[in-house]
Amino acid sequence: MIMDTTMTLRGAALAPDPSGALVWPVERTLVVADLHLEKGSAFAARGRMLPPYDTRATLGRLAELVERLAPERVICLGDSFHDRRAASRMEAGDVARLRDLTGRVADWLWVTGNHDPEPPEGFGGRILDELALGPLTFRHEAVPGALGELSGHLHPVAAVVVPGRRVRERCFAFDGGKLILPAFGAFAGGLNVLDPAVSGLLAERFEVHLLARGKVHRFPRSRLSPDKG
Repeated sequence: MIMDTTMTLRGAALAPDPSGALVWPVERTLVVADLHLEKGSAFAARGRMLPPYDTRATLGRLAELVERLAPERVICLGDSFHDRRAASRMEAGDVARLRDLTGRVADWLWVTGNHDPEPPEGFGGRILDELALGPLTFRHEAVPGALGELSGHLHPVAAVVVPGRRVRERCFAFDGGKLILPAFGAFAGGLNVLDPAVSGLLAERFEVHLLARGKVHRFPRSRLSPDKG
């Protein structure tokens, strides 16, 4: 395990936060991916009962970051809302909290995703398909061969074997040319980075920045473990 977790992407120094968000300090920018607000209510509508508090929990964590870091810009990398009707299912308190959050940040950006190709209006901020900012490009889904790219969509997790146990947690996947962020949403789930859907987008010697016990831990691909079955 390597404790230095800072990443440099096309000259931009990026800092992974234990929450699963990414910080670009020079630009005072906070980046999160895959909030999936109202996933719980979407599952409930289909008969799969989940606790209806995922939106509240996700917004609470996001509010803590905004309070602690005071970013001038927040970029949400798509799938911020679980489906097209998510906003209509949000409780009034959650609606108010989200509007308060976007109102406290000078530039709030909603990047479109496959779950929310048309993010709901009325929450503040700007909606766009992707964003080029300095040397970096922000989009929902990674593009093969793209450099300087930050994306979400795949909900990467990694598993490592440490003395006495196997740890499987959310992670950032980074190969020096592109960075895939973990899902920030409370009910988002995850896909092992050794799955071809993830690893096929990265250079052979990629690394992960694993989120565990309130810290970020860097591991090379050689230390990672696939999921069984």
